[in-house]
Amino acid sequence: MMDRRSLVKAMAGLMGAGLLPLTSLVHGAGVQPISGSKPRSFSYGWLKGLARERASQAYVSHEGELPETLKTLSWDDYQAIGFRADQALWRDTDSAFQIQLFHLGLYFQQPVKIHEVVDGEATELAYQQGLFRYEGEQPLGDLPEDMGYAGFRVHYHNNFALDLAAFLGASYFRAVGSEMQYGVSSRGLAIDTGMNKEEEFPRFTEFWLEQPEPESGRLNVWALLDSPSTTGAYAFVLDPGRNMVMDVDVALYPRTEITRAGIAPLTSMYQVGENSRRMDYDWRPEIHDSDGLAMRTGNGEWLWRPLVNPVTLRFNSYRDHNPSGFGLLQRDRDFDHYQDDGVFYDRRPSVWVEPIGEWGAGSVDLVEIPTVDETFDNIVAFWHPDSPLLPGREYLFSYRLHWGEAAPVQPYELATVQATRTGLGGVVGQKRTYFSWRFAVDFAGGALEMLGQDAEVEPVISVSRGDVEITSARPLSAIGGYRAMFDLVPGDSVEPINIRVYLRLHGEPLTETWLYQYTPPPVDERELY
Repeated sequence: MMDRRSLVKAMAGLMGAGLLPLTSLVHGAGVQPISGSKPRSFSYGWLKGLARERASQAYVSHEGELPETLKTLSWDDYQAIGFRADQALWRDTDSAFQIQLFHLGLYFQQPVKIHEVVDGEATELAYQQGLFRYEGEQPLGDLPEDMGYAGFRVHYHNNFALDLAAFLGASYFRAVGSEMQYGVSSRGLAIDTGMNKEEEFPRFTEFWLEQPEPESGRLNVWALLDSPSTTGAYAFVLDPGRNMVMDVDVALYPRTEITRAGIAPLTSMYQVGENSRRMDYDWRPEIHDSDGLAMRTGNGEWLWRPLVNPVTLRFNSYRDHNPSGFGLLQRDRDFDHYQDDGVFYDRRPSVWVEPIGEWGAGSVDLVEIPTVDETFDNIVAFWHPDSPLLPGREYLFSYRLHWGEAAPVQPYELATVQATRTGLGGVVGQKRTYFSWRFAVDFAGGALEMLGQDAEVEPVISVSRGDVEITSARPLSAIGGYRAMFDLVPGDSVEPINIRVYLRLHGEPLTETWLYQYTPPPVDERELY
């Protein structure tokens, strides 16, 4: 089974640049059905029935069912296989969308069947070598037309040279907003993420793509999910715009009991930032696809949890009932803070999950995994239902994903966190006699700009243990907001400390709530300088 590091590294290599080189050569007649195949009726109801039927059968892995020439491809040779843009599905129609396909090989060794749906009938698409350009040194040989593909990507009429979404690897998929920059990934389902056992990666084994009507700006995609623990039927509606909006309907049919299911899982990367500088050996000041987890609880509270690159794996669970939404956001969009003119971390999209209907009791879970470099997606966030998913039952979830610069809903009446900075505590000019850690949290927006200089704004700070001292909340004219500052004296324990902070005026909150988990260093490593 492929591990997380190999999978996300391969996906980043293929999709990070947005597209593969194009060609003006014409080979073949474009994407075609498998020879002799007949269309069959297709609907989402039929797909759910298929998933339910598969769940009653033993799981069958198709790992490595590929010709040997594809299994042994080098990284460079696999990168040398590119889909020919002039062979794209629906290229010769009035559709606003075109589809290009990913080739099997290297890390992607389990075939994915792709079907085209026209007027309610589906036909499987044939593999054709003429659809690809190949510039590698290792010959592919003759490959069967029923071999399948690794996945696909979506192109739109505003610029067919760039892709807006891609489905590739296990149940991973990505999309972009107006910035045309990939970053956060989503998945169909997460199982046993962050637990003390091997994580299970369900796969999308088949896709159905419906040819849109000429005047339609939306694309319908369906997928069949399979894994040792469950099957599932998925329906996607892709609506490109300043934010890419995806409506997702999910029907799960467990084979076995799933105690740690992750619904609407998001995966991102955080190496180094203003508040977490453990891996700050690079010349760039900050390296991350997302800088925080945002949550709007079922009772309307807004929460912001800055991300960190921890020393050891961290798992945090935020209890809720019928959540209003959550997402991994890239709030800091100042190029000067990253100085990366290659992959442009300041343009990475935020992704917001908007539940549709009632999800009941559960938690938003956050997993932070140590990483030494930016090639490893080390951040995962998802909804975890309280009740386990049991075999023989159907579980339905619906939600909307928003990919783009900003989340579609924001706490407009409340100020939001703009930056989190940490460092050694104490009073400047005075000798330190004990260890403390300084936190500076900047808030802006809401009513903060309208406050007078004499407004009695106070920071409300709570910690799970330790002592808080040197607290303040003062105006910060540079951002039209306020800075909350305090020192935390952790004591001798190295156990994590949970912190909550917000600003209030006359008992009324002015800001969202800032959450943080601080792990003190061992006592013998606490330099006082």
